[in-house]
Amino acid sequence: MADLPHDAVVSENTDFFPPFIIRTSNVAKELMQAAANHNISVHALDFRLLEVQTSSLMIGETKSDSDEWAELSQSDIDAISNELYLNLKFELKQVYDVEIFQILEVGKFDHIELSIAGNATLCKIYLTVKPGSEFKYDDTFESDFFELINKKKLRANLMIGIFDSMMHANLAEFMAKIKVNGTYRVEALERFVVGQSLEPMPTVDDQLILHYEKQEEDIKSSQHVDYAKRGYLHSVVANDLLIEYIKPQKGTNGRNCRGELVVPKEPIVRNEPTFTIGENIQRDENDTKIEFRAKTGGYVTFEGGMYDIKTEIDVTEISFRSTGSIDTQLDADVSINVKEKDPLKDAIGTGMEVTVNNINIDGNVGPDAKVTAHKAVVEGQVHNSATISADDLTINVHKGKAYGKQIHITRLEHGTVDGESVHIAQATGGMVNAKEIDVELLGSHTKLTASRRIEIQKLQGGENILTIDPLLNESREFLEDEMSLMIEVKKVIDEVKKELSGYEITMKENAAAYDDIKQKIINYKNNGIKIPAAYAQKYMQFQEFKKKLDVLRKEYQDKLDHYAFISGRHRALQDEIFDARVINHDRWNNYNEIIFKLIDPPIDVTFIPPENSEGGIFGLFVDEDGIYSIKVLPK
Repeated sequence: MADLPHDAVVSENTDFFPPFIIRTSNVAKELMQAAANHNISVHALDFRLLEVQTSSLMIGETKSDSDEWAELSQSDIDAISNELYLNLKFELKQVYDVEIFQILEVGKFDHIELSIAGNATLCKIYLTVKPGSEFKYDDTFESDFFELINKKKLRANLMIGIFDSMMHANLAEFMAKIKVNGTYRVEALERFVVGQSLEPMPTVDDQLILHYEKQEEDIKSSQHVDYAKRGYLHSVVANDLLIEYIKPQKGTNGRNCRGELVVPKEPIVRNEPTFTIGENIQRDENDTKIEFRAKTGGYVTFEGGMYDIKTEIDVTEISFRSTGSIDTQLDADVSINVKEKDPLKDAIGTGMEVTVNNINIDGNVGPDAKVTAHKAVVEGQVHNSATISADDLTINVHKGKAYGKQIHITRLEHGTVDGESVHIAQATGGMVNAKEIDVELLGSHTKLTASRRIEIQKLQGGENILTIDPLLNESREFLEDEMSLMIEVKKVIDEVKKELSGYEITMKENAAAYDDIKQKIINYKNNGIKIPAAYAQKYMQFQEFKKKLDVLRKEYQDKLDHYAFISGRHRALQDEIFDARVINHDRWNNYNEIIFKLIDPPIDVTFIPPENSEGGIFGLFVDEDGIYSIKVLPK
């Protein structure tokens, strides 16, 4: 009995539908017509494939009735080249002899869930077997299963016996599982390619891609849009891809698994570049695209129909209303000059964030603003809640937070400064951390902490704390980790040394016996005498022992070298404090405090210069009893 197609219905009426044979090129259409003629569901009908006839036609200059179809054997089909398949004048068709009949009983594949589907072009056809499908193997299983696949392909109006040479190979492992197990249940969805023809190359419409705007588009497409960051400038670095024009390209022909030629559509052209470019942009073209790349760093401009790259821009202010935050790449050669000078206004507005290579600010940096640059100059003041970071940083009046390498501040008013080398003309309160600190005029209530040097030209105030801390650039956690590592390495050294000592003693005690056996073996070899097995075994034991001893010696030396490196690094960090200096070129006024923070032992050595005492060069001193103190050193 024929297999039950998917969604088949077993008919209860067996009298009115006689089976019939028909020749057709569309089996699905004939099934629907037969069902309509007899007023029954198409799902109650099935068919049996009796014969397949495949024919081809090569059309002349004009298609006419005189063109003749030629029947093809399987060997003829196998010999068709890809070039012929893709020829516009080559056509294929199949005609099928089928017997259509009414389904009267359930078939062997009734309880399986499988389907045939193709990709968009129908150039690749898939058989999908759903989880829960159960197969039972018998003598005719394979032929019945492949017949079922072909019938499903015919219901989808797909050709059979052509474009499906891979089907048996792709299903071989699946068939083997069923055959070996006898009964096989599919636990997870399985998918197999059962048809593959010639996929067409799709047509490419022309496209203009503004890569330099991509960051802004990403921001706009996000769920939470920050309108303060709306992309006022588009920064680039040398060789950045700015604009790309994808040229229109018509695709190539294909042929699907229905035997139909797939002809691609004509490309749509509507984005051809009409702009010009300046001298800082390079144009590269090939057969498929045109690329416009940056010759230098800067920001992209589009003025008068021309794209170019510039490096410097003047703005009145950077604020939410005028520009929004500005985020350029630090290594892009962009300089911004902010011209607002009014002391009652902010040149960098509240909450604005600016990232740029170089920025010159004529006025103030407002509350909660954040500026990041390689080089920055602030002619006004930095608000106490603002942050400014730059490798080379110059600030007139500083009340906020400043981070950098080389920092110059005209007046520090209770701000915070972290840098490598910091120079302050006048300090009236605040906190400074750096390797080296220079203050021309020191007022009151200022905390200066350096790892190498603090130097004051003139001292007017008091309540200042001047601290030398070699761990300023290293965390206490780092120091504790170093100490723990030293202890651990020392422990390992002791263990290796103990084991090595035992091996050394044993080697020394057995050296004479080893040399004796070695000499005897040499004599045996020289005289052509077979070496006794006991001597050979003993000699090998000595050799293995010596190898182990050499390994232990190397391990011991490696551990010693490691410990020397760690402890040397630790000592160097500690010894830096003895080279550090606090220098005051003025007399000491009011209450001021000098502190040297030791690492080992972890103590603070404090010195309070007497009122109206002379300044000088102050350093750390340790006497013969190991007592630390701060003393004036000779110039």
